[in-house]
This record gives sequence, structure tokens and C-alpha cells, in this order.
Amino acid sequence: MPETVKEAPIRVCFIAPKAYPLFNPAVKGVLGGAEVDLYFLATELAKDKNFVVTFITADYGQKQTETIEGVSIIKSLDFKKNVLAGALQVWRAMRQADADIYILKTVSPGVPLAALFCRLHRKIFAYRTASTEECDGTYAGRHFFLGRAFNWSLRQAGIIFTQNAVDKESLQRTIGLSAVVIPNGHILPTLQQYQRETILWVGRSDKIKRPGLFIDLAEKMPEEKFVMICPRATGDEKYEELLARAGYVKNLQFIKYVPFREIDSYFQRAKVFVNTSESEGFPNTFIEACNYAVPILSLKVNPDGFLDKYNCGQYCEDRFGKLINSLKFMLAENRFIEPGKNARRYAEQNHDIRKIAGEYKKLFIGLLSRPVGTDNIFN
Repeated sequence: MPETVKEAPIRVCFIAPKAYPLFNPAVKGVLGGAEVDLYFLATELAKDKNFVVTFITADYGQKQTETIEGVSIIKSLDFKKNVLAGALQVWRAMRQADADIYILKTVSPGVPLAALFCRLHRKIFAYRTASTEECDGTYAGRHFFLGRAFNWSLRQAGIIFTQNAVDKESLQRTIGLSAVVIPNGHILPTLQQYQRETILWVGRSDKIKRPGLFIDLAEKMPEEKFVMICPRATGDEKYEELLARAGYVKNLQFIKYVPFREIDSYFQRAKVFVNTSESEGFPNTFIEACNYAVPILSLKVNPDGFLDKYNCGQYCEDRFGKLINSLKFMLAENRFIEPGKNARRYAEQNHDIRKIAGEYKKLFIGLLSRPVGTDNIFN
């Protein structure tokens, strides 16, 4: 148990508006890996009496405040209302939380808002990067005003977390800020024997995830069964086109939505998990695949070269032809089984939420031992 630095528990507030369906499975909503990451961390942290955990979510029709899994949930913005009204509601929710540390993940207008709140109220702002593009200058280069506001926010942070070492190095190179690498944490499930029969893809229909390439892959291998779980991404106006195109591929099952707590059954029956994204930090779907001993076939994303280092999948160097050939190789003679076992061992060694939460606890305690308003803990 970590040693506390003050008599009162450390108050930590997570801000992830789309995360509420994780706390309340009866509510349907589209979410991503960032929400899953913070949800697992918040609920694990709440098990420790030395921490008081709050979580600010959007308005899904729930009560203003409720406690779920030991976490106090505070309702804030309504996605149907304008941005200024939403910002005011988030600000009020942050005041209600009255936390020592506020933590966000994924670039959005809410990041500079939270950083400003912490600066004005002498609170600690912590940020966890969600994508390589946040760290290597790509996002700032594509978004003139929001990019500069985001970089300003990072400079206000008492600590920055990245999901891999390459992103940490990129932050130092592009913005001159230091960070600490902490992998995403998951609850490790008990493995059960299921018949492996599908090639699986899971993700929102964001352009950066390039879902159309998975449909291309299914067309190239009509003898295999492909499953694509792909809810509509926020603002995606071409989702119906993607859905229609998938409908023409007979060996492809396209599923619009699966509740988070039901996704495991699809991984349990998968022979290979495919990722076609242009850029990621460290996808939570990678960890979910590893949890269920499913090897990963990745077109472009390979954080810190872990697929090669741990022999738990294949990296295709953004070459579609290699993606096809690698899948055929993995499927032949059941070659997917051994890297699947390696993937499970990798998850056990690197992504157990109990170990990950312990790392955060030590760092949070260190943050509270320093005067508020000082520079990044590592600078």
C-alpha cells in the first residue's frame, strides 16, 4: 500500500465525457480506447482508501451525481447543446469535484479548458496522450489555433503520461516537454476454450482508422470469415457508404455496435485481430486481443516495436500486400496459436491494471508533495 503524504485522501478527478456507458451498461453510447483506459484506472484507484475518485462525464439523462464502483460520477455537458454551454457545465463540474489532480486523455477543446481551470484554481493538471499525432507535431501542424492551445495546455501540466517510449521522445523533441511512459491497464480475464473461427476488426469509423482497408482484406480472402465491429464515429457523414459497401462482401459480418462488456466473446472466437489505423498511441484493442490470446496483425501501428519484440503478431510496414500475405501465413497450419500465447504472456507482464494503478499512485503522491504551480515533475 503506498505511503500517503497528507492526512486527507488524495482527490483525483478524471474527465472523459463519453465514458458514462462504461459505468452504466444500460446506456448505449459510442466510446473509444481513451475512455476505457481512464475507466479502468479510475475504478481500480477507487479501491484504495487513500484516494477519492470522481469522474466527469456528459449528460446521458442520469442524476447530477451518483456513485458507481466507488467512483463519484458528475454529470456535465450535453452534446446536443452549444460549445460554450458545454464548457460552462464542465467548468462547474470541475469546481464540484474539488480535486487535487485533474486528468484527461485525448486532444479536444476540453484540454485547454481544464488546464486553464487548474492554473486559476491552483490545482494539478495531468494529461495522458492518446495518439502519436499529439506528440510528434502532426496535430499542432494540422490545427493552427487548437494545436497551439493544446501545446500551451501541455506546458501547464504537472505531469504528462504517454503510452509508449516513442511518443515520449517525440514530445521532448517537438515541444521540449518530458513525460513518463505508463502502459494502459486492463483487468486480465480467465482464458476459456472457444473455437477460433474469425478474423476480427474493432474500432469506430474514424477516417484515421481506415476501416475500408479491412473490407478490402475480406474481399481478397473469400474463404475466411471476417467480423467487423464498427460503430459510427462522431461526425462521420460517410458511415452509410461504408455500411453499404460492407454489405456486398458475403464473408464479412458488419456489426454496428457491441456493448463494451460483450466485446470479449468476439475476441475469444478470433484467430487474428487486424488493425488498419494510420496512427495510434497504444490501442486498447491490442490489449484486449492479447488478453484473449489473439495475435495482432497491424498494417502500420507497432508501438515501441512490441509486436516483434514479444513475437505476438505481425507488423506490415503500411504495405497492404504484406498484410494479405502475413494473414495467409498466420492462418496456414494454425500458426496463429503460438503468437497468441505470446500475446497473453505479454499482457500479463505489462498491462495488469493492479500494477499500472500502483505506478500512478506513486506519481500522484509525488505530485502532491510539490508546491502547486511548479513545472512538470520531470522538467
